[in-house]
Amino acid sequence: MSKKTTKKRIAILGGGPSGLFMYKRLIESGLKNLEIEIFERKGFLGSGMPYSSEGANKEHITNVSDNEIPVIFNSIEDWVKIAPKNILKKFNIDFEKFNEYKVLPRLFFGSYLSAQFELLMQLAKQKSIATKIHLNTAVTNIFDIKRRKQVKLEIEDKSELFFDEIIICIGHNWPKKHEGKIPNYFDSPYPPKKLAKRFNHPIALKGSSLTAVDAIRTLARNNGVFKEGPDGEFSYQLDSKSSNFKIIMHSRNGLLPAIRFHLEDSHLGKDATLTKKQIHQNIEENGGFLSLDFVFEKNFKAQFKKKEPNFYKRIKDMNLEDFVNAMMEYREAIPPFELFKKEYAEAEKSIDRKESIYWKEVLAVLSFAMNYPAKYLSAEDMQRLQKVLMPLISIVIAFVPQSSCRDLMALYDARVLEIVSVGEKSWIEPKTKGGIMYHYDDETGKEVSVSYKTFVDCVGQPHLSFEDFPFKGLIEDGTVSPAKLKFKNPECGKKEVKNKNELVEKNGRNEYYLRVPGITINDSFQVVDKKGKENDRIYIMAVPYIGGYNPDYSGIDFCEAASGQVVKNIKA
Repeated sequence: MSKKTTKKRIAILGGGPSGLFMYKRLIESGLKNLEIEIFERKGFLGSGMPYSSEGANKEHITNVSDNEIPVIFNSIEDWVKIAPKNILKKFNIDFEKFNEYKVLPRLFFGSYLSAQFELLMQLAKQKSIATKIHLNTAVTNIFDIKRRKQVKLEIEDKSELFFDEIIICIGHNWPKKHEGKIPNYFDSPYPPKKLAKRFNHPIALKGSSLTAVDAIRTLARNNGVFKEGPDGEFSYQLDSKSSNFKIIMHSRNGLLPAIRFHLEDSHLGKDATLTKKQIHQNIEENGGFLSLDFVFEKNFKAQFKKKEPNFYKRIKDMNLEDFVNAMMEYREAIPPFELFKKEYAEAEKSIDRKESIYWKEVLAVLSFAMNYPAKYLSAEDMQRLQKVLMPLISIVIAFVPQSSCRDLMALYDARVLEIVSVGEKSWIEPKTKGGIMYHYDDETGKEVSVSYKTFVDCVGQPHLSFEDFPFKGLIEDGTVSPAKLKFKNPECGKKEVKNKNELVEKNGRNEYYLRVPGITINDSFQVVDKKGKENDRIYIMAVPYIGGYNPDYSGIDFCEAASGQVVKNIKA
């Protein structure tokens, strides 16, 4: 008699882009006898929050083009040839004139991602891989059943399902703190339809990132119109019923994000990043920690020796702080919208000539490269990364698309948009009857308090804390643990405690640790328990909950890289 074949049951929690790449990897893995179940709280797969109505309206566009996106089942250029005609018509896409270098409507890109799921499911069927989809289904809790070597999922209807492995791919999450309680207070601009209305008064935005650009595109179109003249001049005209409408961005340093340019390496030079061997050798030579200065030298400065020797001469003797200060001082010396217009012209030339702005591209590579080794930094270096490098990275690699730039410049020229520098000590006071009071010190150091009837928090996806992790069953039994990094010099940790830094703690061996956002993971995205033991059944790719050890949110690039690490470990 033949033995019954044992099936490997794998659950993917979340059917957005992360879940899509994970599904692709499993199908292509060569693993036999797979049963895959996908749980999605919405009624559709593929698009996730950013590329569905939860994160976009028709006016929102991607900040990447087809040539910059890893191939899933097929490229967008190939898919538009077989895409339903009603979708192409809806977004005014002509497959015969499709340009792989141009950005796309976000909702159209969401349709593409959903179609990729359908194509992958057909491929799975051909490979005899069983797939079960659970739409409109929320997983409310997770339990690691160690004695059975399985994971139990608790579904909202109180049913229970067991799996050999699960991959948590739930996506963006903006917890509501004041929205719904304070009138005209929005904890995020999503879903954007809530901002698609008339506001006949000034609106305060916190932040000047791509999230703020999303809010601006929606608010502007519901309170006026953009016009393009016969000479190509782009302008904005307020609606007569919104004569008092205005948008004021509040930024820590008063800077606008940088602008999308031509990427020479469309996938951000991942082959140029440090090898694991180099990283672990440096850890051995540096007292058990990876040196941030080593990463900066090898993953950033060294890239310019051959490619941009003149730029290398300028920066070769700079340390991390010197370089960031030089770049920030340059940006701060020019009024923000003047710099924005200057960089727009520079980016236009880059795209027309298909020539990269190399130092910005390499900074994007450095940001992506920090994801793997961040967990090996000392607490001191993590503080430097958070306070020194990431603020520059967040500005320079935002890659605002050209059409969004034209919107912002037209709004500024119409005196409808401005940006205010509020420093690091600003704070927002919600007002019970609606809106907020914005408190900050102006550039002269004078205390300022400004009242706004409407406020939108646009700082982007927050790094959520360990306590925010939604699956309490894994917290209660210690399967997951809060992410933390050890201080290389105990005196630095001691000083932080003395200064009442609540994120720093001391253990019984006189060691000091810095709590960083989210839960502990290893290199394969497995969760790690409070004793430091990795779990071979539970993986997590949900970026809001692993931000401490995975500081850069690289969108589709992250999905591709992380899913590869996960499936490699599952196959091992």
